[in-house]
Amino acid sequence: MVSSSNPPGYNNVQFGNAQNPNFTGGTPSAFDERPVPSNQKYGFTIQNTVSGNDKTACVRWNTIQQPNNYVVPQLPYGTHKIKWVITDGCGNEEICEYTFVVKDCKKPTVVCINGLSVNIMPTQMIALWDTDFLQYTEDNCTPSNKLVTAIRKSGTGTGFPLNPDGTPQKSVTFDCSELGTQFVELWSIDLAGNADYCETYVIVQDNMGICGTNFGNVAGALKTEGANGLEDATVTLTGSHPALPGGSLFDVTNQTGDFMLNAVPLAGDFTLTPMKDNDPLNGVSTFDLVLINKHILGLEPLNTPYKMIAADANNSRSITTFDIVELRKLILGIYTELPNNTSWRFVDKTYTFPNQNNPFAAIFPETKQIANMQASMDDEDFVSVKTGDVNGNAVTSSLMSTEDRTAGTLLFDVEDRAVKAGEEFTVTFKAAEKVQGYQFTMNYNNLELVNIAPGASMQLDNFGVFAKEGALTTSWDGANQAEFALTFRAKANGQLSQMLGVSSRITKAEAYNAGAERLSVAFRFNGANGSTIAGLGFELYQNTPNPFINKTQIGFYLPEAAEATLSIFDESGRMIFTQRGDYSKGYNAVTIDRAVLNTSGVLYYQLETASNSATRKMIQSK
Repeated sequence: MVSSSNPPGYNNVQFGNAQNPNFTGGTPSAFDERPVPSNQKYGFTIQNTVSGNDKTACVRWNTIQQPNNYVVPQLPYGTHKIKWVITDGCGNEEICEYTFVVKDCKKPTVVCINGLSVNIMPTQMIALWDTDFLQYTEDNCTPSNKLVTAIRKSGTGTGFPLNPDGTPQKSVTFDCSELGTQFVELWSIDLAGNADYCETYVIVQDNMGICGTNFGNVAGALKTEGANGLEDATVTLTGSHPALPGGSLFDVTNQTGDFMLNAVPLAGDFTLTPMKDNDPLNGVSTFDLVLINKHILGLEPLNTPYKMIAADANNSRSITTFDIVELRKLILGIYTELPNNTSWRFVDKTYTFPNQNNPFAAIFPETKQIANMQASMDDEDFVSVKTGDVNGNAVTSSLMSTEDRTAGTLLFDVEDRAVKAGEEFTVTFKAAEKVQGYQFTMNYNNLELVNIAPGASMQLDNFGVFAKEGALTTSWDGANQAEFALTFRAKANGQLSQMLGVSSRITKAEAYNAGAERLSVAFRFNGANGSTIAGLGFELYQNTPNPFINKTQIGFYLPEAAEATLSIFDESGRMIFTQRGDYSKGYNAVTIDRAVLNTSGVLYYQLETASNSATRKMIQSK
């Protein structure tokens, strides 16, 4: 017995004290067998509630760690009885008993393998067992080796699957009438009779033609308007067949943009869809904005429907200044991708635009429909359009390399000076010549950017600020000679020419002269001892494309010719690739094939020279 005025403490009852006065004495006995520390064992306590002249008492449990909080104990399964003995001050006694049952009502957990694929056997059948689909099953009470599993085809019954003789159904069989995706239920039941299931699927295939199904191939190519093949694009074939379940096939284009989908069942209706939505900056620069603006003003209209589709950055089926705004945000690093468009778009090559001067006058097909396919189809080609790239200089495959030759340098004149910590000052940047446009990243060290004063025909939209990185990006196209001013606050003493620098780490540094030739960009500091020209320094660029499937290119810039080592590491820090070589001054690139990496996921690459080092992250897709 447990006395309400003197509870026996935690994890203790005084066994055999029912006849003792006030239920004292007895043999101490532990009742909480949970494998927890002693200071977390259950203890008896009495909860009193007073309402007016009424007082209500009940037996509760708590723990030492939470003396004022009541808990629900984990009692052993089975039938239990509570006997109440109530005595008043006059010695009157009343006894009542209460019986209750503790039982296991929780269903076991069962986790399926997420899909299988099998091939029909020469018998035109295939049998699969419950264990083929089981990842694991567990229960709160029943040991895993005592749990019983069973399987059935989805929708063919209810409750735990049993054979006619009452034994668990352990297998399912599929035949030629069930080719394609078939769903199954995998069940688990515990010793208390609680059962639950998970649903998964199996793709039943007939790759050997045992069932008499005839197959063909669907092939084609993804190429740009300039006939450059697009690598690492995904082409998906989805559809239905009168005698087979629906499904899909896909292939990834090779270096020349070719794809082939094999084992396509004849007599089916299908939709062919290309997709590539990575590396949105590929081929996109401020010079594209120059060309789009000339088109909008009617000065130099874009001369093909595909260039116009590329110019429609916001996917509004029109070309307006809003497209320039969206692309400039991408160039400046404000966007990492276009919010309303994909990186690449595709047009059925056989399609003829009703209006060559307005490709948006009608809906152009970005998929191909194949109805009642009767034979292999080998010319299902698409024209690949890189969104934002109206001059067609995107790198489409590992057979191409990034063009980095320049016809000169656009110099921005800057007055050099010494600065003091805490000093606030304004610096004017004035282009030494007129150009059609420019873009670059400016690094500022030990400086805080306070204000931007755009010049003539400029707006704040021509700039992007990355304060944490100590960088500013700018992109501009216009008829005036470019000029703008920045106000800084110095964080330390220094010389301005040592605190500002041109970079390509966010926005690539380049400009475009009147002849549409590409120029490099540099600052010209006019000091007392003559001019100092500061262009690009050591830089490691983001690989392109990123993420990549088969191949990617890692570019870097060296201010002087040097020996450099490129190393690639997995997430654990294990080196999986290294290459050392002598590289020339300027832009260099190394092409990496997935075969040499032999891994996938997040990777890190590092470039080291005798005087510099930089590291970046890239992703290799499966």
